[in-house]
Amino acid sequence: MSLDAGRGAWSRRHAVLAGLATAILMTGCATPQRSAAPGEAFWSGRLALNVESDPPQSYSASFDLRGSPDAGELLLNSPLGNTLARVQWQPGSAELHQGERVTQRQSLDELTTEFGGTALPVAALFAWLQGQAREADGWQADLSRQPEGRVNARRRLPLPAAELRIIFQP
Repeated sequence: MSLDAGRGAWSRRHAVLAGLATAILMTGCATPQRSAAPGEAFWSGRLALNVESDPPQSYSASFDLRGSPDAGELLLNSPLGNTLARVQWQPGSAELHQGERVTQRQSLDELTTEFGGTALPVAALFAWLQGQAREADGWQADLSRQPEGRVNARRRLPLPAAELRIIFQP
């Protein structure tokens, strides 16, 4: 494999990781737009994730999040508006779409663990965006500024530590 091909694979993997982590652990502007069905919501905005790895990594993306912890869709876009990834999940199935490439797993936890090294707290994320405190394994959310449209979440363990910041219009 050439060095350029290796860099391309590295970039794609990190773009997917950034998209998943950012989308599911969102940092950015999120606005609840509507409820399409009972228990289903829609947010749109930007997100950012900092991972304290070696070397440290930072990701940001705009997103559209629709659904619930049980079934939904997350679209991640670059700051220039290019689609980075689309994640869809429902009971028994989760898919990551990157261009023509599709990765399928049996659950969203399995999919996010594969790309991010740990399951991301999707159920907690939906609660946090609605201003509801919810525990998530290893994650602690600061909802003190949620009425102002800001939610921060931090994972200390398992390592690497990570921080997610969410900014939205209340």
